[in-house]
Amino acid sequence: MSQKEISKYFIIPENELIFKASRSSGPGGQNVNKLNTRITLLFNIVKSMSFSDEQKKRMLERLSKRIDKDGFIHVVSQKFRSQQANKISAVERLHKLLFDALKIKTIRKETKVPYAAKQKRLDQKKYQSQLKRQRADRNFDF
Repeated sequence: MSQKEISKYFIIPENELIFKASRSSGPGGQNVNKLNTRITLLFNIVKSMSFSDEQKKRMLERLSKRIDKDGFIHVVSQKFRSQQANKISAVERLHKLLFDALKIKTIRKETKVPYAAKQKRLDQKKYQSQLKRQRADRNFDF
């Protein structure tokens, strides 16, 4: 049984991936009319044994717009003129989607504005106001 590695921590068995071939759209001459080169990759996140419940929940939450009501994520590839190249491309896109969905985002710690930065801003404001005052005080009596 072949397996697809998402990262060094996660591996999806190939029997969990469903590939469907269909006719590709766009330019390509007779190749488009005769061959099924477009690949749709289906992966059921809900029924997958490769991920923990917490990871599944995170993926379902972050990829909610790409997942249908049955829990399948659909990845379509029709970039290449061969079915095999589109298959590889679809798997790579699935890996990237799942890897990005599983990333734990770091929480930003709120910090205070440093005293020196506040002082620099106020000094700059004072300088600008002095410049404007100097320009306004000139008398142009002829």
